[in-house]
Amino acid sequence: MKRRRPRCTRKVTGRNAGKSTSKEQTWMKPKAPEADNLKIGDSIVVTIKRIGINGEGVGYYRRKAVFVPGALPDEVVKAKVAKTNPRFIEAKLAAIERKSPHRISPACPVYEQCGGCQLQHLDDAGQRAAKMEIVRESFARYAGLDNPPIRPIAAMADPWHYRHKAQLQAGTAGGHTVLGLYSPSSHRLVDIAGCPVQHGDINRAAGVIRSLLEQFGIPPWQEKSGQGLLRTVVIRRSSRTGEMQVTFVLTQDRLPKADKLIAGIRSALPDVVTVAVNKQDKKTPLVFGEHTRVLWGKPAIEERLGDLSYRLSPRAFFQINPEQTTVLYDYVKEAAALTGKERVVDAYCGTGTIALWLAPRAAEVRGIEEIPEAVRDARQNAQANGIGNARFFLGKSETLLPAWVKDGYRPDVIVVDPPRTGCDPKLLAAAIAARPKRFVYVSCNPATLAKDCKVLLDGSYALEWIQPVDMFPQTAHVESVILLVRKA
Repeated sequence: MKRRRPRCTRKVTGRNAGKSTSKEQTWMKPKAPEADNLKIGDSIVVTIKRIGINGEGVGYYRRKAVFVPGALPDEVVKAKVAKTNPRFIEAKLAAIERKSPHRISPACPVYEQCGGCQLQHLDDAGQRAAKMEIVRESFARYAGLDNPPIRPIAAMADPWHYRHKAQLQAGTAGGHTVLGLYSPSSHRLVDIAGCPVQHGDINRAAGVIRSLLEQFGIPPWQEKSGQGLLRTVVIRRSSRTGEMQVTFVLTQDRLPKADKLIAGIRSALPDVVTVAVNKQDKKTPLVFGEHTRVLWGKPAIEERLGDLSYRLSPRAFFQINPEQTTVLYDYVKEAAALTGKERVVDAYCGTGTIALWLAPRAAEVRGIEEIPEAVRDARQNAQANGIGNARFFLGKSETLLPAWVKDGYRPDVIVVDPPRTGCDPKLLAAAIAARPKRFVYVSCNPATLAKDCKVLLDGSYALEWIQPVDMFPQTAHVESVILLVRKA
């Protein structure tokens, strides 16, 4: 009896000669599992297309999005599945099969453990391209704009040592006090002494303060047990004067051995001019509580941008990168296009930085802020700079602006610089009802920026331009200014 030739060696003739049939291919190489059938620990090969909003590489496996931290655009990587979801896959980088030409060695020794930066393994050109793509992708996805009017990103000449404020979580490791950041997706605190994106004076101050806290036995708060006192140490430095402000965020309003601690700080750190405490006893991701008290020194430090000086109390918001802040605010000024006749509302005004930047070219500026200390700082900043056409109101933007509009107040320009969560819907509704000629939006979150932009586009506004500004080099964060104008 004639023996049947094995399928794997079956001869194929005609137009299919030299090709394997689909059945043969299945026999010769097992079919990769479907995306919906993947299990944790499975290995997959992914081509990375772009950087995601959190700095992870984004690719696709059988049309399902895959997020791979540490992977870069145009790389082919082998990754192990860490989490599955009906809409996406999270995976850990296992090996790089094709390396990006923009991949470099990180400058920070704890870069991979810290999580404060996400892009130190990507060179400057790669970071700029990635951030432009993050903005473009956000507007395509959330605003429905496939080709949004994005300008080239405004980058820094020296993208290191730019941070003039540090918020360091307190904890213990190996029986010693640690000030640092939590490693991503963990409760492990990483000491970031010598952080290359922090100003050197802040790094030096953090090291001294950590030693003093340990010396005097100030107990750090323990997240798991809920015990302890010290939650966060906030250090701010003025780029103008070099003066520093230290705030201890506590679970109570009393700091033990405060006199000894202050004496130690004053002796070792003469540039520190303020020591304050803030009480935060709630389970919340917010750093500060509502009550702050200065234990010693000045109630505020002074910062300067351009020709303006700003008074900063411990809880007041101020941009952490002074060099790029002037660049950012000049784009806001360009977008506002003031002639001296306009009424301007600066919602989420903080200490009045943008409001005072615009006031010399406006007829009137009204700022809205819900933190009392910031409103007090803003009013004193206006007085100190001799600006009489800027007024600041305590309250929520989503409450005050609708009330003003109801009373007949119509601003010509509205400027917003909201938290990462974006504008309150009531504020956007009031802005659309007020019908200002120009709406200027400053944001550090491209996703919420694009979502809010869609609301304004649907409310008879047109998007003129988007200006990304690299306020936070080495991270995936990107600040943007957008200009929307009311349609005729």
